[in-house]
Amino acid sequence: MGKTRIQGTAIKKSGGEKVFEVVVYAIATLFCIYCLFPFAIILGSSFETEANFAVYGFPIIPKDFTIQAYQVVLGDAQIFRAYGVTIFTTVAGTVFSMFLTITMAYPLSLKKVKFRNVITFFVYFTMLFGGGLVPTYLLITKNLGLKDNLFVLIIPVAFGAWNMFLMRNFFNGIPHELSESAYMDGANDFQILWKIILPVSVPGIATLSLFYALGYWNQWFNAMLYLDDSRLFPLQYLLMRMLRNADAMKEMARSTGVAAGEIPTNSLRMATTVVAIGPIIFLYPYVQKYFTSGLTVGAIKG
Repeated sequence: MGKTRIQGTAIKKSGGEKVFEVVVYAIATLFCIYCLFPFAIILGSSFETEANFAVYGFPIIPKDFTIQAYQVVLGDAQIFRAYGVTIFTTVAGTVFSMFLTITMAYPLSLKKVKFRNVITFFVYFTMLFGGGLVPTYLLITKNLGLKDNLFVLIIPVAFGAWNMFLMRNFFNGIPHELSESAYMDGANDFQILWKIILPVSVPGIATLSLFYALGYWNQWFNAMLYLDDSRLFPLQYLLMRMLRNADAMKEMARSTGVAAGEIPTNSLRMATTVVAIGPIIFLYPYVQKYFTSGLTVGAIKG
């Protein structure tokens, strides 16, 4: 590969560098197409008629365009109530989870905290062993009284040990000179955390917030276990029930000899996927820029 020649202030790329750049962009473009291809199939199939799936499969461009599946999914007012429940649990749960994670991770990142290794061990222990489904169910329903309570979608999953360790390691990567200089100026631990540590921890906070938000948005298992009131159903659990009902209707039609081709089972699956991932997928572009940002670089000026 030839060397880069500098003419004035402009840098002229050599032939080898241009070829390498073209190859890199070509590979990145193919990889993006590979990642987007399944979403294109899901979106296109959601507008296809049920009868065409047996003939043409799952198309990117629908043969016979129809919005029947979306009429089924969005035709019930309960879907919008479920959207409200999911949005509330996602926003409130993410804020609450980040509060617990930060307030746990920051003390464990300080060497002056006594028994921090013991506390860390107990947190790590929960990643290896759990009490089981039955004791957990009894704890949440009998002791905590969260049966048919909206907060059962937040409290049992509010703290993630793995996320806490990620946040603690991020805090450990922040130069200690920042905290030490603040201590010398008379700041306490809370002031240091709020005014110094958190502002330079935006990449870690944004990343973990996205992880928590995705977890809250996609959860349905706790709703199945602890919620009987349909007004409290989150979006994912409601859509799963709708799909099960569609499958049951189709199986019933087959057993009775009635034509089941018009029941939009396959397109309904695709439409529910679009409805479920549509809002949350737009959150990623706002958080993506923090994944590779290093805001602590240059924070210390010698």
